[in-house]
Amino acid sequence: MKYKIVNEAIDSRFKELSDLSDRIWDYAETAYLEFKSAEDICKTLEAEGFKVETNVTGIKTAFTGTYGSGKPVIGILGEFDALFNLSQKAGVAEKTPEVPGAPGHGCGHNELGVGSLAAAIAVKEYIKQTGCSGTVIYYGTPAEEGGSGKTFMARDGAFDCLDAAITWHPSSENVVRTTSNLANIQSHFTFKGIASHAAADPDRGRSALDALELTNIGVNFMREHISSDARIHYSIINTGGKSPNVVQPIAEGIYLCRSPKIKEAQKIYDWLCDIAKGAALMTQTTVEIDFMKAVSNIVPNNALEKVLQKNLELFPLPEQTKEDIEFAEKIYSTYTYNAEALEETIAKRGEAAYKAFKENKRIPLASYVQPLSEYHGVDFGSSDVGDVSWVCPTAQINVATASYRTPGHSWQRVAQGKCDFAHKATLFAGKVMAGAVIDLLGDPETLEKAKAEHRERLGKDGYVCPIPKGVIPRAL
Repeated sequence: MKYKIVNEAIDSRFKELSDLSDRIWDYAETAYLEFKSAEDICKTLEAEGFKVETNVTGIKTAFTGTYGSGKPVIGILGEFDALFNLSQKAGVAEKTPEVPGAPGHGCGHNELGVGSLAAAIAVKEYIKQTGCSGTVIYYGTPAEEGGSGKTFMARDGAFDCLDAAITWHPSSENVVRTTSNLANIQSHFTFKGIASHAAADPDRGRSALDALELTNIGVNFMREHISSDARIHYSIINTGGKSPNVVQPIAEGIYLCRSPKIKEAQKIYDWLCDIAKGAALMTQTTVEIDFMKAVSNIVPNNALEKVLQKNLELFPLPEQTKEDIEFAEKIYSTYTYNAEALEETIAKRGEAAYKAFKENKRIPLASYVQPLSEYHGVDFGSSDVGDVSWVCPTAQINVATASYRTPGHSWQRVAQGKCDFAHKATLFAGKVMAGAVIDLLGDPETLEKAKAEHRERLGKDGYVCPIPKGVIPRAL
């Protein structure tokens, strides 16, 4: 019955949901400015009979859609924000911006939001037709790209009601995620000095730009003494002016610290702040540190991953047409990848995964499901899904909506966001997640295993949100 209901619920809405994904692709709204995208998804939720709540935790583009009653309560996470400077014409296999400098969906979040919505609708249909107990909540979570929307929502209790959460991410492979990732902390540093004539009155000036440069030098020395898995990135957003004959009175930079554990990221960040304060002392300037956002590392959950794997293998992968393959081949020809590094990555996932990889030769579109990975290490990216995973058991899948090894955050990714194969794969992801949620609604034993595993992984300290109270979300 589950299989039939899920397939009918999603297949019958194929055009409606694909059109919604395309509209969100068109909107291409960045962090905390996703007003059209949020409104469009909310309208669909309301039309489907969900109880919609907007302005969740005071964030204007955060919302929920709830259906059902009683326990368990399962959340499905959706995203819909775009990235700066990635405008690209759809269906064109060469770099061709629609509007130069405008945003674009370079991480497939138009697909992510709609695939999760499809899952929520299918679960709703199952609850409606079977009368089973349980509640499904679609979470519209803004600003994953650089805004940590879920972290702010987690800090303010949005996910506290959940027994578990399920999500996915568009990818170039079909696989259950079993790894953690990097926690991160980002802040804005503003150095203030005193302007003066650089030749006639240098003794009366104090250079904020010197302070920023000294901070970078200090960070470069620090890099030798932190974990090899840690990362520190920065951008200089204000050098104080274009005139070299002026002692620059202001300079600004944004720093992003990453590490496999949030506690380690916090230590690196504290050290960075000390370096900036020291640079201000050395130059007799001042520094203001504005905490922007943070995300925690993901806490994996093997019990939920097994449920997702079962459903990833249950529903047939999308059919690949001649047109799908030809376009994927054109996209694939525009970039390169490190084949040896890929083999090493797959090998880490275990013997079964490596064997499946070797048996399925390189093709433009992934056509098989990878076995459940044995690897539980760290991937070198970050996601605010991490903070949800500290609040409740959480698991996710990757589904191939794009050509093999398509780089994330690229024009190639944007170009594929409205193609027919992306639509089919997006709704396939919805079916897999819906199947997993339905299984959890009727399987209290697995849910309890997931919760016990979650408690064990968190340890005695539990969840401490890395964003302090008083810090508010902001558009970038």
